[in-house]
Amino acid sequence: MTTAFPATRLTGKGVATRTRIVAAAADLVLARGVGGTSLDDVRAGTLTSKSQLFHYFPGGKRELVLAIAALQTERVLQAQRPYLDGLDTWESWDGWRTALLAHYAAQPHWGCPIGTLVSELTGTDAAAAEEVAAHLDRWRAYLSAGLRRMSERGLLRPDAEPDRLALAVFASVQGGLLLNQATRSNEPLAAALDGALAALHAAAPADSRE
Repeated sequence: MTTAFPATRLTGKGVATRTRIVAAAADLVLARGVGGTSLDDVRAGTLTSKSQLFHYFPGGKRELVLAIAALQTERVLQAQRPYLDGLDTWESWDGWRTALLAHYAAQPHWGCPIGTLVSELTGTDAAAAEEVAAHLDRWRAYLSAGLRRMSERGLLRPDAEPDRLALAVFASVQGGLLLNQATRSNEPLAAALDGALAALHAAAPADSRE
């Protein structure tokens, strides 16, 4: 189970300090990777002592990495709102596409930070990788929920499978982000999203394809 917070109860100031450390450490990990970022790097980058760092993260680097994954997840989910909470109209899917592209275009590093963490942790800490991957499942669940609502409203054909369509869309997102990282461009994600939305429209009854 992910240790989202240290065992000790934090004051408001303590919560703010912990949040600041996670945000700064997230930037370091994005730039250097988990393996290339030591706790000493985090201490130097956040101007914290060793005792202070372990006060907020008694589980050490593993707990910090899991906190980074949670932070990155909240960032990307929030960037997709308010569309992410609906996704039950074609207009909401178009808005979602625009919001997602804008978010990743504004990031200092290419690619999906959550997927990157999963890839790196898989070879060193499979249990941690599984916990981080659960954030990806949470993200995908929003897409599934929206498509199920569209199906219930008759905006998808009866034979369309909302969960499978959501998986295809999410795979397109992750594949596009991977190519973003390779090409240092947002164009692969844009193309992947266009293809994914075209596939969704193809699953709609002919009279609802607007």
